[in-house]
Amino acid sequence: MNFHEVDTYLLSKKGVTFDYPFDEVVRVYRIAEKIFALFVDEEPLRINLKCDPLYALELRSLYSSITAGYHMNKKHWNTITIDSDVDETLLKELIDHSYELIYNKLPKRQKELLG
Repeated sequence: MNFHEVDTYLLSKKGVTFDYPFDEVVRVYRIAEKIFALFVDEEPLRINLKCDPLYALELRSLYSSITAGYHMNKKHWNTITIDSDVDETLLKELIDHSYELIYNKLPKRQKELLG
């Protein structure tokens, strides 16, 4: 997947916004101001995604392109190098997982505001 394809998938999620709080390369995706993805727009393409801690360890043991989250809490975040041993289907599943972890913790009122 290229930057545009991943970006389009991330923005297809309900209530997602993005900004560049760090620099012009790291695009941060949020739900109700809570970060669920950081996407680095430079080669190689990399994305940081939130992950259940046990699942994160499992993924890191199975895929060479999934490592502990770069500049993130290594227990809860993974960094995935795009177009390596992680296929498009798994990447989308990991994006969904990250999104759901954040969305499910939002208060009911915030979920209602998102639609």
